[in-house]
Amino acid sequence: MKVHGGKLAAQALKQAGVECIFTLCGGHVMAIYDGCLDEGIKVIDVRHEQAAVHAADAWSRLNPNKIGCAVLTAGPGVTDGVTGVANAWRANSPILVIGGQGPFSNLRQGSLQEMDHVAIMKPITKWADTCYDTRRIPEYIEMGIRHAVSGNPGPAFLEIPMDVLMGMVEKDDIRFPIMRSKAPLMIPNKTDVERVVELLKVAKKPVMMAGTSVKWSNASATIQKFIEKTHIPTFVNGMGRGTVKPGTPELLNRVRRESLKQCDLFICAGVLLDFRLNYGHTIAADAKIIQLDVENELIGTNRSADASVVGNLNASFDDNPAYEGKWR
Repeated sequence: MKVHGGKLAAQALKQAGVECIFTLCGGHVMAIYDGCLDEGIKVIDVRHEQAAVHAADAWSRLNPNKIGCAVLTAGPGVTDGVTGVANAWRANSPILVIGGQGPFSNLRQGSLQEMDHVAIMKPITKWADTCYDTRRIPEYIEMGIRHAVSGNPGPAFLEIPMDVLMGMVEKDDIRFPIMRSKAPLMIPNKTDVERVVELLKVAKKPVMMAGTSVKWSNASATIQKFIEKTHIPTFVNGMGRGTVKPGTPELLNRVRRESLKQCDLFICAGVLLDFRLNYGHTIAADAKIIQLDVENELIGTNRSADASVVGNLNASFDDNPAYEGKWR
């Protein structure tokens, strides 16, 4: 049985757990709508592509381990979505944005709304690419989702030219890869955890800040347990709001500057020492730094860490007998 690329895209999205797509109807991506109708995926039409991407971002934030998806028509449709993609990039929201494109057979001939979308999207996505083969559409969707949810999550962009999306292929010839919208659980190194514990034992005035990676690691329960066990004064950044229960005695918000200047140990739990912490200068110069994050590349940014734990923050804060992570 022959099917077009739009149906393959919809079937791949269905296997990835996508329940709806956000879009503004455009001719370059009509085939995906057709496929979504067959697969029971809701097509939610908005009035501006920026709203479509913001909605996909919100879907990912509110539905853990589910990826939001926006589908944008070519040219101004994709560029209208750039602000939403940039917002998801800064918020580490795992979303997949599918963009239309003029026919591949008319590449560089000036087809309707032809534009180099991938070059525009590369600086603000974790992954951006084009699929030029109808049969490989499910593979590219899997690649995009895999990049979006891995490590510190973020947006991925997949461009599919119009003739590729509408091309007819034998369904039996298609490989549907296993879709995983949940990042693998990365267990921290036992030695790294032990180094952190040693610093915690001798600290007199420790302070912690919880943030972005706590949210995306679904670590609220374990960090709450850690705070209740250690009674370490804790602050949260914007993305960390709600990860620590309101009313927790150790949760503070009015004395951050003073606390960081007086602490002898600062725990960055999924928080970067960026402009919000004056690139590390807000923290006392002689304070020890403990940094926990899901990507090793983030460790030591702007100020070296005296101890670090790389891995899923839920696992890092958990009293897991697999690595004997006993904090106190």
